[in-house]
Amino acid sequence: MKRLLTAAFALLIAPAVLAGVRIEHWQTRSGARVQFVESRVLPMLDVQVDFAAGSMFDPAGKSGLAALTRATLDLGAGDRDETAIAEQLADLGASLGGSADTDRASVSLRTLSAPDQRVPALAVLRDVLQRPRFDPAVFAREQARTVAGLKEAMTRPDSIAGKAFWAALYPDHPYGRQATPESVAALSRDDVAAFHARHYSATNASITLVGDLSRAEAEAIAETLAGGLPAAPAAAIPAAPGQPKGGAVRIAHPASQAHIYLGLPAIERGHPDFFPLLVGNYTLGGGGFVSRLMKEVRDKRGYAYSVYSYFAPLKQRGPFQIGLQTRRAQAAEATALARRILEDFVRDGPSADELAAAQANLTGSFPLRLDSNRKLLDNVAVIGFYGLPLDYLDQYQERIRAVTVDDVKRAFSRHVRPEHLVTVTVAGE
Repeated sequence: MKRLLTAAFALLIAPAVLAGVRIEHWQTRSGARVQFVESRVLPMLDVQVDFAAGSMFDPAGKSGLAALTRATLDLGAGDRDETAIAEQLADLGASLGGSADTDRASVSLRTLSAPDQRVPALAVLRDVLQRPRFDPAVFAREQARTVAGLKEAMTRPDSIAGKAFWAALYPDHPYGRQATPESVAALSRDDVAAFHARHYSATNASITLVGDLSRAEAEAIAETLAGGLPAAPAAAIPAAPGQPKGGAVRIAHPASQAHIYLGLPAIERGHPDFFPLLVGNYTLGGGGFVSRLMKEVRDKRGYAYSVYSYFAPLKQRGPFQIGLQTRRAQAAEATALARRILEDFVRDGPSADELAAAQANLTGSFPLRLDSNRKLLDNVAVIGFYGLPLDYLDQYQERIRAVTVDDVKRAFSRHVRPEHLVTVTVAGE
């Protein structure tokens, strides 16, 4: 029965995916940007509100403030404490979610679309956005939990390597700031409230709605969610990061496996070179067992169980990264091999067969990225927050198919310059 229901759902949603995604866009009276996709397949509504309130907006000396603000945001709001919020959502069959990353902080709601269920669920979301309580006891608990998590992370080589990697790539930019137990312990409840008032404003917000609604209903919901947000101007975006000088960072650790990251700042969201880089990276290290890094580093030499590469475009230039783990004694050889494979790829690009295989995989798997309201919400929220073209999803497969070998070579030569490559090794010899 479960398989039959899954198959039936796939048949229902497949025509919508193949026919394209119609994204409607407007601004609320208070200045929030809105994206809406009407989807009548299921009686569900998914809403996500994104704010330019990620860690890049942490004030100097207050690293971790954005994450702590988001962590305490939905633990009490308006007349409800955290228990009342949890109980009401459970009664409605609704759920809150969200996160904070480098660029943005998000709050999401999933609810049934019938008015008697969506209206009270949206009232909870409205209060979380507009009237968070930041109760002192809750703040103290979450602060202590965050500090404990950071202390534990400082013992793990993967976490140590990740923090050192970002700090080395972005030494003079907010992307490189890292929360520490000390920086989070020094924060106050007033810091969190002030960060909310400054960054969780309508002009700083992007609202995405996907589901069983009409345009008029979506407009009314967006106005309600944005109308009572703090009145503050949109946050200023820090200047773009420069390229690092390159070099190596080595950190001692007793782990038996060395953790190695290589990379540099590459591209921002919306850059026209994204598609050539995406297609090329499938061959380099993003295609799993068919990628060059996997074949050379793992299959031929047995240096690592897993090795990968990826681009992570952000508001400013996000990182290109190669990552692997290997035995301590062979860390130097594995690093040199990964770097040589990258240099060869930057010079030569993919073969015609590799290009065709990458394009077939990326276009063939694309519908699976849109086969549920949740996935559709995630994609449309990115389009709204980063200001991508509204036909981005419709053009995605065609943009992939249009990439040539020369496009890949030119894009990699512009954005992945080996002389700027930073290498971070934790637990190597």
